[in-house]
Amino acid sequence: MADKIIENNQVSIMGQIVSPFTFSHQVYGEGFYLIEVLVKRLSDSEDRIPVMISERLIDVTQDYEGEYIQVYGQFRSYNRHEEKKNRLVLSVFAREVSFVEEEDDSVKSNQIFLDGYICKPPVYRKTPLGREIADLLIAVNRPYGKSDYIPCICWGRNARYASAFAVGGHVLIWGRIQSREYIKRLSETESEKRTAYEVSVSKLEYL
Repeated sequence: MADKIIENNQVSIMGQIVSPFTFSHQVYGEGFYLIEVLVKRLSDSEDRIPVMISERLIDVTQDYEGEYIQVYGQFRSYNRHEEKKNRLVLSVFAREVSFVEEEDDSVKSNQIFLDGYICKPPVYRKTPLGREIADLLIAVNRPYGKSDYIPCICWGRNARYASAFAVGGHVLIWGRIQSREYIKRLSETESEKRTAYEVSVSKLEYL
């Protein structure tokens, strides 16, 4: 049963470690730490992806900044309570980690597969230049009755197709994880730069 669950959320990323380990949380005495991994895009830009790693997988007392790493795992979400409201926090939960010499261009450095359910109506829009976009929020089941909530973004023909999906609909998604910075207004005088993570969809299937 657990293996079946794991198959519905598969991530593989390869990139350069660009931050030290920061402690996240502990579960049954096992510590989990966050690092940021810089993953190159085909377009020469890059994504900074947070990766959650158990201290049992890697020596978290070492500094690995600058090293290249391959991570297999799942894209997970949890709600962090901030200033009277919840914020969805996303990271790659590492199941297997290995160091690599450097980026291997023959290997896809960022891919994800999700098998989940639409949990709110798709938001379809067009950019000022006429590009079609649809935002989806997908719930992916985990063992023990938990779910991960993962924002996905579709473009062009995929966006038009996804705009008609019904809440509760079963969907398969292939794509890559991307990061983008935005400015969050905290009050009339204060704002801060934040990073959002989502799945950029390359292919999807409505079951």
